[in-house]
Amino acid sequence: MKTSTDRILTTQAGSMPRPQDVVDFLFAEDQGKPFDRAAYDQTMSRNVADIVGKQAQAGVDIPSDGEMSKISYATYIRHRLSGFEIGEMPRATPKDLDEFPEYRDALAARGGTPKYHRPICTGEIKVKDLSGLETDIANMKAAMAASGVDEGFMNSASPGVIAVFQPNTHYASHEAFLAALSDAMKTEYEMIVESGLILQIDCPDLGMGRHTTYKH
Repeated sequence: MKTSTDRILTTQAGSMPRPQDVVDFLFAEDQGKPFDRAAYDQTMSRNVADIVGKQAQAGVDIPSDGEMSKISYATYIRHRLSGFEIGEMPRATPKDLDEFPEYRDALAARGGTPKYHRPICTGEIKVKDLSGLETDIANMKAAMAASGVDEGFMNSASPGVIAVFQPNTHYASHEAFLAALSDAMKTEYEMIVESGLILQIDCPDLGMGRHTTYKH
């Protein structure tokens, strides 16, 4: 990462609002519905270029691709790793919501939240298909070149946040589950670094897990 001697360089968290055409393609892909792959690729490329350009125009020194191609910052991995199947398992209510049950129940009753598939680990975790990552890297680097940006970063899920959102029914222990995730995600981390982009490993599980997995 570059440093500056005359001012503080700026960046941002990573995720940006997805335009509706991006959202429509992401949910079609996640739900296994038919869609035009060429149009999908063009839409992602165009919107990555647009979001990188907007960040550069706003003065962000180190932009991201806005995570345009990811249905979610943690569940996108089911398209890249083996061992996950779609299913339903009870979800832990966050402790901070349990402490305000009327508010919790009002949120649940309101509904209207988009539903995306929840992967569950039911088999051995291995790298399956990183073509999506290759496309993400290519789109990001093309967008950076078009906007005259020297540095950019790409988000990748931490083993911990994957484990928080994707339940395990295959590995004998949580530690074994994390170890398998770490081995598999290592390839993605290395590909991002080797491409010349800055790797940002997303670890919201460090805070979120306290309210769910470890709330007791």
